[in-house]
Amino acid sequence: MQTSLFRFALVSIVLLAGPLAAQSPAPEKKTDVTPLELPGSEPRIFRTVGDAELRLHIVKPAGWSATDKRACLVSFFGGGWVSGTPESSIRWAKWAAAKGLVGIAPDYRTRTRFQGTPENCVSDGRAAVRWVQAHAAELGIDPAKVIVSGGSAGGHVAAWTAIAGPGPDEGDPAPELSPAALILFNPVTDTKEGGYGGPKRFGNKPERALACSVPDRMPTKMPPAIVFHGTADATVPYANSVAFRDKLVATGNRCELVTFEGLGHSYYSSKFGEAGKAALKKTEAEAAAFLSSLGLL
Repeated sequence: MQTSLFRFALVSIVLLAGPLAAQSPAPEKKTDVTPLELPGSEPRIFRTVGDAELRLHIVKPAGWSATDKRACLVSFFGGGWVSGTPESSIRWAKWAAAKGLVGIAPDYRTRTRFQGTPENCVSDGRAAVRWVQAHAAELGIDPAKVIVSGGSAGGHVAAWTAIAGPGPDEGDPAPELSPAALILFNPVTDTKEGGYGGPKRFGNKPERALACSVPDRMPTKMPPAIVFHGTADATVPYANSVAFRDKLVATGNRCELVTFEGLGHSYYSSKFGEAGKAALKKTEAEAAAFLSSLGLL
């Protein structure tokens, strides 16, 4: 009798647990948190827009002094203008500092954290470079030796720092000086139909997409650039980087395109295993050689 009662109780628990388990909420997705500081760096507020305080994170090399006239690398994170934080771009700032440069990883107004638009992202990136140039003396850098880098949408923000004249956002002046060089990783360049996202990323307004498109807005003279891209990129078309390189070279600019056969977006990330590790090693070596050839490293 006791055995029967035990079995009945056990079956009842299982039957009740099933519906309860099914009703349990799914684990929440990780949301981006704006970093107020990052290990190994010094935060500074470079822009305030409404309630948003935008910070950049400065990594100084060994032996740094405010009287230095060092080159500087400003590195922007990616995330489709939607997500991402300087936590992912600080690695390049630290890479630069290890090479003797001042490394800086700025924030900008993504949609997730600040309800920002692509135009806001561009404006914030340009404001960050203007701030760096204006504070060159206290940063120990030469304002004429500011290198700007970025991956994916961060590459789009980076490229826009080299475009003179007003940007696509209201009240968006260009930096005082054009960057000394651009280092771009699978960058968003063409934002029109056939580029990254197209008009749907711009409220289905083709005129906004056109106004943000780097190849359609860049001047004849651009800084020397090196572009890294995987041929199997299903997010940002590899063909866009080929066209970007070709247009720059056709107008007398220096642009190198380093290709990674068969690798996709964020080609040097851990998701590509050993191939990704090898790609990262090659990227670092090629970027260093490029900067050395310009006398910036």
